[in-house]
Amino acid sequence: MTNDLNWMSATKLANLYAKGRVSPVEVAKTCLAQISRHDRALNAMCLVDEKATLKQARESEKRWKKDEALGPLDGVPALIKDILLVKGWPTLRGSKTVDPTQKWVNDAPSVARLREAGAVFLGMTTTPEFGWKGVTDSPLTGVTRNPWDLTRTPGGSSGGSAAALAAGYGPLAMGTDGGGSIRIPAGFTGTFGLKPSYGRVPAWPLSPFGTVAHIGPMTRNVEDAALMMNELAKPDSRDWMSLPYDKMDYTAKLGKGVKGMTIAYSPTLGYVDVNPEVAKLVQDAVHVLREQGAKIVEIDPGFGDPAIIFRILWWSGAKAALGGLPPEKLAMLEPALADVLEQSKSITVDDMLEANKLRGALGSQMRQFMEPYDALITPTLPIPAFDAGKLQPADPDAKGKWVNWTPFTYPFNLTQQPAASVPCGFTKAGLPVGLHVVGRMFEDARVLRICAAFEGATAFRKVKPTGFH
Repeated sequence: MTNDLNWMSATKLANLYAKGRVSPVEVAKTCLAQISRHDRALNAMCLVDEKATLKQARESEKRWKKDEALGPLDGVPALIKDILLVKGWPTLRGSKTVDPTQKWVNDAPSVARLREAGAVFLGMTTTPEFGWKGVTDSPLTGVTRNPWDLTRTPGGSSGGSAAALAAGYGPLAMGTDGGGSIRIPAGFTGTFGLKPSYGRVPAWPLSPFGTVAHIGPMTRNVEDAALMMNELAKPDSRDWMSLPYDKMDYTAKLGKGVKGMTIAYSPTLGYVDVNPEVAKLVQDAVHVLREQGAKIVEIDPGFGDPAIIFRILWWSGAKAALGGLPPEKLAMLEPALADVLEQSKSITVDDMLEANKLRGALGSQMRQFMEPYDALITPTLPIPAFDAGKLQPADPDAKGKWVNWTPFTYPFNLTQQPAASVPCGFTKAGLPVGLHVVGRMFEDARVLRICAAFEGATAFRKVKPTGFH
């Protein structure tokens, strides 16, 4: 059993800890060994601190032995994306422009909640520079690869977290999502990722990319993400934009199924060209939900591609984050990011006001569209994973255009709705495909419930990439 500890769910580990059959120290050592075996090829980790990890594990072991465990995440290994602050560890955001020698004395709210719950931190996962794009490579850490095919990208910007989960480094990971950065890599790696409603998981410091940026759990199954949400959604006064704490138990209705629900299904959103293999797998997934008792209504939401709105807001965020860098640091940026920064200089105040007006109209439209539906389902991505090290599949030399191939994810950052990607199959080449479940605003628990129903009726989450188990 010891050899499989790194593949076990948080729930199973907690049960074993409670019975005294397994120690958090054993689990931590097994996870660290998996990282040591595979990360030279995968490059999902940018920081591993074995001493700190084992110290946390020993503290958890003592609590379990005294019957004083802090909860179901006590002693469970977790991975933190290199965008979120971790006390004592440098958060470099994948960039050579960040000084690693400064004092690192704060946890981000989500990290603090996991630490308070007794989670054991395995280290920090790779991200593209400042999380700016939908793949994971950076001037600082190089190229991160997909465990299902090392020549392919795991997606991004939470690609390190997703790749680490898929490769069995541990059961829990943190991600951020400003345009799909949790759901894109979850879709490409056959893992689960939830972008909660904006403000449900407190953030600090607030993202320079503004109110499109969410923080959420990434796991190998839905229940573990729900357990994480029970902690992550707790309040933190540092985020003045966070939602009031509602004491929701995100695990309470996971097993209630979808019978009687009405779910909208939009295969293309009305404007996306989808790979035929992807389209077929998503269609089959929708049929699974129909067989479970959901009423499926095939309908498009009725909006056009909001890419121009997203680009204005995202590019302006890049300017806010990086525009004040001195010339010597600007020269350190990834060329494509530097190009985005250059493009952002032409964005005017009027452009911003117009983009926010259009965003408001889109948000209002989606609130009204969702009223008769418990969820909207689309593909997570229109394509399977493409070559690692490229910004996008069609034109590897294109600059600043990653939103071209992520048309299903960023619209729902603009609307701030909860959305998740759950594995729904594999292409003939063995690459994972994700089912995208978008909920009504604030109905994160319902999104998790629908994903749990689909996951429970299929076996995709049980398949592991060759060579990692």
